[in-house]
Amino acid sequence: MTDLAERHAAFKALHQSGCFAIPNPWDIGSARLMAACGARALATTSAGHAFTLGRPDMGRVTRDEALAHAQDLIAATPLPVSGDFENGFGDSPGEVALTVQLSGEIGLSGCSIEDTQMVGGNPPYPFDLAVERIRAAASAARALGRPFMLCARADGVMNGHYDTDEAIRRIRAFEDAGADLLYVPLPPDLAALERIAASVDKPVNALAAGPFTSVTLEQFAAAGVRRVSIGSAMARLTHKVIVDATRAIIGHGDFSQLSNGISGDTIDDLLVTGAGAPE
Repeated sequence: MTDLAERHAAFKALHQSGCFAIPNPWDIGSARLMAACGARALATTSAGHAFTLGRPDMGRVTRDEALAHAQDLIAATPLPVSGDFENGFGDSPGEVALTVQLSGEIGLSGCSIEDTQMVGGNPPYPFDLAVERIRAAASAARALGRPFMLCARADGVMNGHYDTDEAIRRIRAFEDAGADLLYVPLPPDLAALERIAASVDKPVNALAAGPFTSVTLEQFAAAGVRRVSIGSAMARLTHKVIVDATRAIIGHGDFSQLSNGISGDTIDDLLVTGAGAPE
């Protein structure tokens, strides 16, 4: 599946039925490892990418940087790739539409747009503006003339700014505005996630992070979820190993944690497989 048109079609098809997991790599190596382990599609992670640049998440990466990073991941494997593009790198509907247009031009098969302002406290955009931003994004996606999965995110529950009822009000409006996929990260519990999935007709994405790491793919499917992403969870897991092992070495002269690594030969084999080269 190296042709971009084939990738876009395959990505759309993944969202038509069933439930699938979409891992979030943060560099070329992690993308190839995930592909070699059987991933059917990939999505960037804004936080994971920011970490590789030595920056915190939430608005510290520019649109040009995010698009260049996404291009690297598109080239890294034969899989479809979706972009995690925070608030679309601008407040106005026009800026969000431009981000979607550019996403399509570089070969992404979809992208996600949050209703979160990239300012202190990260409040949500007012309801009407949030909807207009998605309407503009959807118009730009349709103008591409080929499959492009636009994911509209209502992040206020996760960020502590509104409740599940408001999230549902927003994703219903996002659906009416033309979004292809709806996403409310980290609702209070699985019952709330079921309410969210039942509230719209379009597919729903869920985040396997925090308390939802104990939920299986089968349970997500039973809740009505179509796609499960991991966000920055795996990037943060990797960074925990770095922090814990380095503190043990520097603080206590303890190198024992280094014995838990995967072999170099295994990594080499997976990197070749994940690049789509003959096995």
